[in-house]
Amino acid sequence: MILAQLIPVRSIPLKPSVTKRAEIPYSGVLPPESRFSTGFSPFYPITNSSRESYQRASVITVTAPSAIIQVLPSAFDSQPNTTGFVVTSLETDGRAGAIPLLTNHIPAPTSLLALVEPALQMPSEPTKPTNKASPNIFGAPIATTKPASAFEERNDHPVPRLGVRGSGPYGTNKFYANFFLGNQNSPAYVHPYSLAWSKGQGSTSSWGMGISHTEASQRVYGQAQPETGAAKYFLNPIGIQSLCLSALELGSSTVLTTDSISAHSANVNLLADSKAKPLISFPLVQGMGFVTAIYHGGTPIIQSGVFFKTVTRSNKGPQPGVTKYTFSLEDGKIWHVYGYSAKGDPFDLTVINNRMAKAGKPFNGIVQVTKDPGNAESIIDAAAGAYPVGMVLSGTSSGSKGTYTFAFQKAGFSNVKLLMYALPHHYESFDDATAKATSTIKLQTTTKGMAKAVIADSWTMIEPNMPISMGFAPWDPTKGPRDTLSDSAIKTITPVALKELSQNVDQQSNQDSMYFSGKALAKFAAICFTTNNLLKNPKLAQNGLSSLKAAFKRFATNKQQFPLYYESAWGGLVSSASYKTGNNGADFGNTFYNDHHFHYGYFIYAAAVIGYLDPSWLTLENVDYINTMVRDISNPSPFDRYFPISRNFDWYHGHSWAHGLYETLDGKDQESSSEDAMAAYAVKMWGRTIKDANMEARGNLMLSVISRSLNQYYLFTAQNKVQPENYIGNKVAGILFENKCDHTTYFGANVEYVQGIHMLPLLPSTKFTRPADFVKQEWATYFDKGRADKVEGGWKGILYGNLATVDPKTAWTFFTDKAFDPSWLDGGASLTWYQAYTAAFM
Repeated sequence: MILAQLIPVRSIPLKPSVTKRAEIPYSGVLPPESRFSTGFSPFYPITNSSRESYQRASVITVTAPSAIIQVLPSAFDSQPNTTGFVVTSLETDGRAGAIPLLTNHIPAPTSLLALVEPALQMPSEPTKPTNKASPNIFGAPIATTKPASAFEERNDHPVPRLGVRGSGPYGTNKFYANFFLGNQNSPAYVHPYSLAWSKGQGSTSSWGMGISHTEASQRVYGQAQPETGAAKYFLNPIGIQSLCLSALELGSSTVLTTDSISAHSANVNLLADSKAKPLISFPLVQGMGFVTAIYHGGTPIIQSGVFFKTVTRSNKGPQPGVTKYTFSLEDGKIWHVYGYSAKGDPFDLTVINNRMAKAGKPFNGIVQVTKDPGNAESIIDAAAGAYPVGMVLSGTSSGSKGTYTFAFQKAGFSNVKLLMYALPHHYESFDDATAKATSTIKLQTTTKGMAKAVIADSWTMIEPNMPISMGFAPWDPTKGPRDTLSDSAIKTITPVALKELSQNVDQQSNQDSMYFSGKALAKFAAICFTTNNLLKNPKLAQNGLSSLKAAFKRFATNKQQFPLYYESAWGGLVSSASYKTGNNGADFGNTFYNDHHFHYGYFIYAAAVIGYLDPSWLTLENVDYINTMVRDISNPSPFDRYFPISRNFDWYHGHSWAHGLYETLDGKDQESSSEDAMAAYAVKMWGRTIKDANMEARGNLMLSVISRSLNQYYLFTAQNKVQPENYIGNKVAGILFENKCDHTTYFGANVEYVQGIHMLPLLPSTKFTRPADFVKQEWATYFDKGRADKVEGGWKGILYGNLATVDPKTAWTFFTDKAFDPSWLDGGASLTWYQAYTAAFM
């Protein structure tokens, strides 16, 4: 038997008696033996105060053997909110808008290096890892000791930890951060759902947790770009409160707290006031199939800004003790709500009106909400009662094959398998067992295509072609290392290397920015490697290396213009710039945890080269210094209590998030996919240099996952089936947010900026993450037929370096032209490396 409570779309004139079934909307769903009468709804809201009072309202009650139906008047004072709102401009708090190129004039050296015989025997490069990784490459921490002694410690940070409970360190660049930033009511994107604390606002005026899911048909697109006809952006509406899970006891004194914070999960609580215990707790895990609320004695209220159209209570629950309701909303979407009691009275709701249903008593138990995409009810029913509370990541590395496993920590019914949603790059790489557990249920995500429901407590993904042979030399996915240059190329490049290594590396790296300083050091590191290994000139390389090590010492001793602090409030290594200047955007927001993998990635790469060329440089102090940076951006283990697990790289999304401690309506974002790959490559190579096989394996695995995900979500060939058809003509995502893609940058919308930020820096990993077909299509779209030659400054060199991956002859002609202008080089790039990289593929 099914009990149904229906709420009409339109106003229904109430009469003392009803004799014609045709007068009742939805009469087609009523059994012919139905009896109609007028009655009263138990409650009807007459105020929007924090704890509403109610009065009775006339209602038509329909009874039948198979159904009991209540028909209530529609709301006369409001309309359902099915559109929400959109943010079409960039939220630039903490974003300085500086072009990420070193544009200062680099003076020609007044004299060339006076070469002396090298004191070291310069090594050859291994073509595979030298040590064997552990069975679980995430199992052991990099270190558990305090951060390197060079870093001053402090226990404060400009951003308060709003409502954060429990001990740190805390994830700063994760999906849940909006719950402890700003007003605490911007959305958290768990995919495929988004959640936001309603905080007495929106169409429901609820104090509970708003739940939303948007379809592709609800996207908003920007104007077509004149070059391509592709939309400038696409985004999803915010603020649609399809359902809100709340409690009668919540009101204007409600407080939100967060605890159990980890890399892929967090627990969010709603308290009646700051001194109370949680009334409702929401365990949030990326990909969760149900939004789960744990009620601790609060009286459940379910509200909707979209308005109920019908509410159906199933007489027989899908699991013993589970009560099921189905809410059909005015937008035509179906949501299922399941509840079961841990103690006391069962879960029982009364429909108040088309915006609210409530329980009559306090409730101790579980309430779960999920959207039904259609024809999925039986599968969803079978998964009700179990829910995730966390996820443990593990991984393996054997030869070129890597795997990683999400083992979801489960609560609720132990005999029920979890329903979790996988993104395209997941199900493309599932092992056989996980693929077999994948259902036919699909839900649209905001920026990651269609998610598929997997009925399993763990997933395993396989990366069969990890780039284990990739080293410091140019590298090709098919041919491997390209570390031999022709005699004529060596003859051409060697004078360039001598000239560039004679520049003042100390001056160029002495910046007020960790980002720009790191780029300068990385540039000279690449020249030193090129000179030693590709140009076969160890004497010149050794002399350049001496200058590089001297310049690096400023940073290894933390004596740069804005030294780094280790701050324990959040748990991380940050620039002192914002502490000292009060500017929250100083050094691209480093103090606020923006872009750490970019900034420190360059240092890690430079150190990997130095340590490879001169193993004696790998002192305990220098290794500890760089390991602290790796721990900050890529800590693998909860046993390291000084840094959060995987601050930047998101193993669920398959790429990093650059956005730190700033509240943002569209969620976290990342502007440069290529610098994301750079950071993973740097971790890999530092692991190889210090012979940390697990670190090297994690770097290889990260690079492989990044390569897969970037070509789904960031870099678009004409064959891309994940992103909107009218957007892929842009060829790159631009800035990828959790809730939108915007074909622009924070520093300008020039096409060379938008495309080029996904090219720099040119590395051995570039051909691995930027496939030839994509590069060719992008070049034909924007830069061929002389258009690249009209680009000014360092972006021109970046474009031609990118072209070298598919057309080295044309790039070689450009980089070796006698009329080559040094202003075409980014100050973080060298002509030596560009020429050598290009020559390696000729």
